[in-house]
Amino acid sequence: MDNPKELFPIVDESGNIIGSVSRKEAHSGSMILHPVVHLHVFDINGNIYLQKRPIWKDIQPGKWDTACGGHIDLGENVEAALKREAKEELGLYDFDVKLLGSYIFESSCERELIYVHTTIYKKEIIPNINELANGRFWSKVEIRNNMNKGVFTPNFENEYQKFFMD
Repeated sequence: MDNPKELFPIVDESGNIIGSVSRKEAHSGSMILHPVVHLHVFDINGNIYLQKRPIWKDIQPGKWDTACGGHIDLGENVEAALKREAKEELGLYDFDVKLLGSYIFESSCERELIYVHTTIYKKEIIPNINELANGRFWSKVEIRNNMNKGVFTPNFENEYQKFFMD
C-alpha cells in the first residue's frame, strides 16, 4: 500500500522546489504541483514495455502504464528518482536514458510535473511483484488497437501519442 505520509516536493511550473506535501494531500484534489519521473523502455525491435498497475494503487489501479514511473521524493533529484524507480520496479541497473521532455498532467485528484525519459534495454526485465501487478512488451499494433478503451492510463496514452506515434 502507498504511504499517505510520504513527502513529495512542491514545485513551480519550471521545476523549482518551493515546499513539500504529503502523498495524501497531493492526491486529495488539492492540485498541488509535484514532480514525477516516467521511463519508456523499448526492446531492439521497437516494442514497448508496459507495467500493469496493482489494484491497491491510489491512482489508476489495474491499468497498463509506462514501464516505470514514480514520484520524486523530497530531497531527491530527477536522475536519482529515475534510477531508484527503475531498480525498484523493473530491476534495471545499467541503462542509458534520454530525456524527451516534461509536461504538466492534471487529473481530477492531482497535478504533476512529469519528466519523460526513454531507453532501449537488451536484457530480460523482471518486474517486482511487490511494486507491479504484471509487465510485458507490447507491439505498436497492440498499443493502437487498445488506445482510448480504458486499458491504459491517461498519462501513458498522452505520452505515447506525443512522443512515439508515427
